[in-house]
Amino acid sequence: MPFPSAAAADAGAAASLVTESPEHREGAPSAAESGGAEHDGGQDAGHKDPVAEVLLAISVILLLARLAGDLFDRIGMPAVLGELTVGIVLGNWALLTGSAALEFFKPDSGDPHAMTGNVLEMLSSIGVVLLLFEVGLESRVREMMSVGLSSFLVAVIGVIAPMGLGAAIGFLLVAESWSEWQIPAFLGATLCATSVGITARVLKDLGHSRTRESRIILGAAVIDDVLGLIVLAVVSGVIREGDQFEMSSLVQIVGVSFAFLATALILGALQLPRHLFRLASFLRGRGLLVSTALVICFLFSWAANYVAHLAPIIGAFSAGLILEGAHYQEAGDKWKNRHLEDALAPLTTLLVPIFFVATGIAVDLSKFSGTDTWLLAAGLTVVAIIGKQACSWGVVEGGVNRRAVGLGMVPRGEVGLIFAAAGRSLTTPSGESVIDDATFSAIVVMVMITTMITPPLLKWSLGPAQPDDPAPEPSVETAGTADES
Repeated sequence: MPFPSAAAADAGAAASLVTESPEHREGAPSAAESGGAEHDGGQDAGHKDPVAEVLLAISVILLLARLAGDLFDRIGMPAVLGELTVGIVLGNWALLTGSAALEFFKPDSGDPHAMTGNVLEMLSSIGVVLLLFEVGLESRVREMMSVGLSSFLVAVIGVIAPMGLGAAIGFLLVAESWSEWQIPAFLGATLCATSVGITARVLKDLGHSRTRESRIILGAAVIDDVLGLIVLAVVSGVIREGDQFEMSSLVQIVGVSFAFLATALILGALQLPRHLFRLASFLRGRGLLVSTALVICFLFSWAANYVAHLAPIIGAFSAGLILEGAHYQEAGDKWKNRHLEDALAPLTTLLVPIFFVATGIAVDLSKFSGTDTWLLAAGLTVVAIIGKQACSWGVVEGGVNRRAVGLGMVPRGEVGLIFAAAGRSLTTPSGESVIDDATFSAIVVMVMITTMITPPLLKWSLGPAQPDDPAPEPSVETAGTADES
């Protein structure tokens, strides 16, 4: 599935800079002259390897993402916000400074000269697959089955309430008629998400990782992600049906979604990963643990897309969900003390930041020149917060801080961005993108605000750490999915 593409206006500007005549280029610097595409002809064209520009772009992204992530971490904010900020600056550099020097970061599938941006977009797509694979690895089916009634009800309400409110905002501010129901439906689906990685990190830093509130929040957030991915699959499938949609199609899409997840769980119960790792343990060479895990992840992603017609990220999450440490640690002595999450870290450290920065690059600040985008961003943010506060109604235990449970479900983080990126590949029956540039930019603002306000609000709601909780650790090690980027 394609992921964030550049705004149409900016992409057009980039293409025009590349395809201008030589006479025009003499009077003004082109994207190629400032680090963009290659010159057609020219004495130096034969000496320039296009891979060099890709390597430059990756270097800039990794360096700036780490610096910005560290800065945001020092002020108590999730590092993902720093990576998004870097992307927004890179993607809007021409708008902010008048210079086209960084236009080569933007993808444009219709421009063969925009190779660097297109390669970055492909890398970001692989990065998001690995990100969902990690989320699945950190989730356990047994834990989801044993979290209790409160976590289950909190998760269910945390999907239904935001989806209804998000759809209402979509009909009120975006859709011009009931026939454009696809946009409100997908906006509602986007608001279902909860970032379990960011919430887990915040609770750990506050010293509340072992409280009842924390167990309810984290259990509900994992279930929320599973339900959210199913909602994403269903809404996307219904939208693809277009004018041919019938109720039987909805039943089929829901059935396929549940059947794929059930098949993955059955394969896990049959110990398929254990058998694959045991076979791999007989091979010689290095990196067999990571290679085997990636084969499982990518095959599940392929099957989700080509067999079940679902998003590849659903397959990646399912693959991570059925993999457990015992599958490879008991397969041979060489992996006895290894952890797959640690083995994957070098790969995710490279690719996941590219996804977050690429998402920021797709934000078009020029869309905020009017009030419509600001109003949509504000509306989505308000209902995103209110919708998750309704989760507190699902807490059936006594003596639990219900307000803290609701606040802990607020951050959308990386999952919200993944949903929004998926919407950019969907089109309405009229041929328009379900999530256009303005709507995508508004969603990113909502994600950033909900992620930003969660740490201080949880700290205010939970109060000092409990005596039996571990003391807050310095924010130097990564914990959770988003911080792994």
